[in-house]
Amino acid sequence: MDNLYNKEKAQQCKTDLELRVYTSNLLGQNSELVLHGGGNTSVKSKIDGEDILFVKGSGWDLENIKKEGFAPVKLNALLEMAKLEKLTDIDMVKGQREAMIDKSVPNPSVEAILHALIPFKFVDHTHADAIVTISNSKTGKENIKKLFPNFLIVDYVMPGFILAHEIYKLTKDLDWNSIEGIILHNHGIFTFDENAKNSYDKMINAVNVAEEFLDENAVINIEHKYMHSDCNIMRIVKEMSKLKGHDVSININQTPLAAFYASQENLKEFASRGVLTPEHILRTKRVPLIMEDTDLEKGLSEYMNAYQAYFDEFAVNKVALNPAPNYMIIKNLAVISFGKTKEEAAIVNDIVEHTMLAVLRADKLGGYQSISLKDSFEMEYWDLEQAKLKK
Repeated sequence: MDNLYNKEKAQQCKTDLELRVYTSNLLGQNSELVLHGGGNTSVKSKIDGEDILFVKGSGWDLENIKKEGFAPVKLNALLEMAKLEKLTDIDMVKGQREAMIDKSVPNPSVEAILHALIPFKFVDHTHADAIVTISNSKTGKENIKKLFPNFLIVDYVMPGFILAHEIYKLTKDLDWNSIEGIILHNHGIFTFDENAKNSYDKMINAVNVAEEFLDENAVINIEHKYMHSDCNIMRIVKEMSKLKGHDVSININQTPLAAFYASQENLKEFASRGVLTPEHILRTKRVPLIMEDTDLEKGLSEYMNAYQAYFDEFAVNKVALNPAPNYMIIKNLAVISFGKTKEEAAIVNDIVEHTMLAVLRADKLGGYQSISLKDSFEMEYWDLEQAKLKK
């Protein structure tokens, strides 16, 4: 992975916040680090003698975030929240909002408390493909520990307050200078420093360690054959529009990667092992519709019945989302993503593309393994993430 930091451009930044914007944009430009709103960054500063955390606002993309995209929150208020044993989402959002010194900007990232806990000026958080590919394998814990001996490594827990409080407990007696970053299994990576360039460099260097490991241990040879099919695209669009309750746009992916992925044996089992990083579930659902024959109505019915069963197993005081799939894989042919618009369908496809490559590589490390069904449901029906998607 190339380091995109440009000294001359960085020197044009007149404030820490402008420098924060610059390095955030660098992270956002690389889809192997973050995708479509993923990841978050922050910088700590003093205003009128008070410590303030400027953290990515909800709904912004790192690729194009500007100064007004960072929510300014009183640091001490966030640190007090981290100490609480329990904090509801409503109370967290309310508390963070009350602690903002400018109410005109969006709500702070759901990871604001965690950013506050890390006692360095600049904090970077991404969902780097290489890191989560290794982590989402059955040998992930062993390999992550071996590759990153100087990182704090944390088992998967729900993002937001639960994760922040877990980090608070783990780091009470920690010398933060003894670690280079934090790796969250099945989720992503944090790096940090007093210097924006150093924090960015640490991120790129860590991801390069993971990429080199994958290049040595998870090589895949993509073989593909384009198969003739009687697949009726207009029929798919018509059925999906009916089930979604609105006109559906589609993105048809027949790249070598997609065709190879769609040609795997036991495709339904192979391609239904969950998301690469938790927030992807908001766009893609946990699994796609797998079509291994031409009976579209039967396939859709079985998919939606399975989704309803998944909802019924875990739902408490929740309203079910539309049970129709957000993407489908047609055996030996293509991956088709759905959205209300072409842009939305393209976003789903982007996420699926990164997931496909990660699954294939993780299988070379003992097998791909995502978060549990229960954890998936909690993320898919997390009110804070649903609100982000609506924005």
